[in-house]
Amino acid sequence: MPIRFDAADAHWRVAPLAAFSADQKDWLTRGGSLTAHLRALGHVVVRVTREAVDMPWPDECAALGLAPRGRAWVREIVLEVDGVPFVAAHSVTPLVASHGIWQAMRRLRTRPLAELLYTDSGVARSALVSRRVSARHPLHALAARETHGHVPHGFVARRSVFERHGAPLLVTECMLPALWARLAHDAQPALPAHSARERGPLGHTASRASHPSQHAAR
Repeated sequence: MPIRFDAADAHWRVAPLAAFSADQKDWLTRGGSLTAHLRALGHVVVRVTREAVDMPWPDECAALGLAPRGRAWVREIVLEVDGVPFVAAHSVTPLVASHGIWQAMRRLRTRPLAELLYTDSGVARSALVSRRVSARHPLHALAARETHGHVPHGFVARRSVFERHGAPLLVTECMLPALWARLAHDAQPALPAHSARERGPLGHTASRASHPSQHAAR
């Protein structure tokens, strides 16, 4: 289904930056529901941090076809996996659409937006685009609140526009450091059972045992 809206601009690009890791390139370009992908890692909870009438960010107006300073409905959430924040998301639609085509967005509460986006055949999606987000972008502050003081210089984020009956909904998803740490941990080869036992309670026995020369001196 063709879509009139485009999430790309000079900074948001379809091809992930070459400097991104393999995991980052993978997650930035995965189609379908990000919530569903996260469920493969553990129990996912949607924590709503803000829902309000606001102005879109400067780089969102063109993607939404809105004039600068146009009003919109904004929903911000954090996706937690087993209690750990993995993704900070910012979704925005023109205010008129939030009372019409996308009015169900206002009633989601702690349900994921995916329930609206992937169950309706009338919804079309633009290409996914991504970028590195520095402190100059408002998304950086949104994500930084979920890092418990360990704020990286830049975050990795992606976005796309969903269109239903001509009304756009822009969804921006910022991946947090905990996600990359989890993927790196899961990629480590498991220790053989005998190695795990050797590193168990007796792992430091040698440091406590007497050296043979000590026995000889007694």
